[in-house]
Order: sequence, then C-alpha cells, then structure tokens
Amino acid sequence: MDLIAEQHGDVTVVRVEARRIDAAVAIQFKDDMRAISDEGATTVILDLADVDFLDSSGLGAVVAAMKHVGKDRSLQLAALSPTVAKVLKLTCMDRVFTIHGSVNEALQKATAA
Repeated sequence: MDLIAEQHGDVTVVRVEARRIDAAVAIQFKDDMRAISDEGATTVILDLADVDFLDSSGLGAVVAAMKHVGKDRSLQLAALSPTVAKVLKLTCMDRVFTIHGSVNEALQKATAA
C-alpha cells in the first residue's frame, strides 16, 4: 500500500494508492498514517479516490488514524467511491467524519477556514 502525502500550507493531503483498505493492509495503513500525521498539519485530508473496497478492519484503521490526529486537528475524507461511501453511511461514520466530494473542495474549505 502506498500513501502519498503532499503539503498545501497547513494542510496535508494523503492519497491512498490502493484499491482496498482491508485486513491485509490495515496495520501498515495505520502505521503509515501515524507517521504522516505526526508531522503536525492542522488538517489532514485523506484522498480515497482510488479505494473501492473498505472492510471493517480498514474502517477501524481509518478511525485509528482520526484518533491519532487528535481533537485539536482534523482528519477529513475526500473523493469517496460509492462503495466506500455506503460503508460509511451504513456504519454511521458519515456523521463522524467530514466528507468532501473532491480533494479540491476539501482544500478550498480547509484553506478558507
């Protein structure tokens, strides 16, 4: 699993370059997200455009990344596929995360705040 991080001022965009976030990659995902989010950006935007499958282990890893970011900062999701959006809706996690239609939309909102 590859995570590509790009800085945009005080915002870090993390692009997930994988089709799946599941039990096979959840631990690596958590570790990589922890390392990236330790850099201290106020907002971390997780670009899930390439992800078309998210199981409970993957969702747990995304939640763990949110908890690691902490309450003073924000982990937001962007560019969800219909399948991933459905998982978040079914688990009511769409109420927990700020979700954007695209990375550009997320960046505009984050930099306007």
